[in-house]
Amino acid sequence: MKLTAGKISIITISTILLIDQILKIWIKTHMALYEKTSVLGNWFYINFVENNGMAFGMEFGGDFGKLFLSIFRIVAVSGIAYYLYSTIKKGATTGFIICLSMILAGAIGNIIDSAFYGLIFSDSPEYMPHFKQVAQFLPESGGYAGFLHGKVVDMFWFPILQGHYPGWIPFIGGSEYIFFRPVFNFADSAISVGIFIIIIFQKKFFPQADDKSTVSE
Repeated sequence: MKLTAGKISIITISTILLIDQILKIWIKTHMALYEKTSVLGNWFYINFVENNGMAFGMEFGGDFGKLFLSIFRIVAVSGIAYYLYSTIKKGATTGFIICLSMILAGAIGNIIDSAFYGLIFSDSPEYMPHFKQVAQFLPESGGYAGFLHGKVVDMFWFPILQGHYPGWIPFIGGSEYIFFRPVFNFADSAISVGIFIIIIFQKKFFPQADDKSTVSE
């Protein structure tokens, strides 16, 4: 039985959300804040951090900024969802629908953290080598924050290159550099990969726009 574009979109979104939330809940309930473990030598770590702001650990100022960003995410997700729906109706390519579904799922995944994690989890204690504590699910004393004020859980860290800048470089000489420094999650990955594929295959996904530009020339 051939799957319709709508069903493919639903499967893509559901799969990404399921993987994203399983990973985040496991990390939140099994690791202390800033605890990390090596997966692939010094190149790939599971490193539990939380952020109050945007993707890849970037911040966006205080409680008001957090609330504004959460509301902005909800509005943006609504716009993406409507665009995805209209794109499916117009008979867009399966690849483009999957990419949009990945972006939408990633955005929803991080909204779930912001909206509900503060309500259902206790705060995550910082890692201590000889006395590790982890967050509790549905604690009796209540969660660590209100609705839309939860923190986003991140865990993937790829410090592929590490070292120090040469001393002769102005301002940054002698300081440490790490590539890739940001810690991110599965939802961030889905958004980034979806956008990257759209950029790479834009001529295939938007053939009409390409034809119009050719005619105008």
